[in-house]
Amino acid sequence: MSQFRPQAPWEFLLSASRTTLQSYELSRLAHAANLRKEIGELLDQYMEESTSAMLARWLIEQRERSVLSATIPETPDLGASHNGNGASDNVLADQIPLPRTPRRRS
Repeated sequence: MSQFRPQAPWEFLLSASRTTLQSYELSRLAHAANLRKEIGELLDQYMEESTSAMLARWLIEQRERSVLSATIPETPDLGASHNGNGASDNVLADQIPLPRTPRRRS
């Protein structure tokens, strides 16, 4: 992602009339408003894509569970945790990491 560092055209601004400065101000505010709108649209797209990926992951896991339950009936589920093999596991992760226990020195 490229970084955009706008630099005000100082010589122009310092020599500009009040009307020109007002016009410049309005154009910059309009540009900022357009950027804000684009960011909102991008966030909406991001949410849609992430949701679709998570749904696909959920369907994969459901199918795997149904295949396992069909091949090995009556296997007790001992709270099988998510194995973390999915590409969408890092998206909006809501799992709390387990605390590390300190190692004792012998």
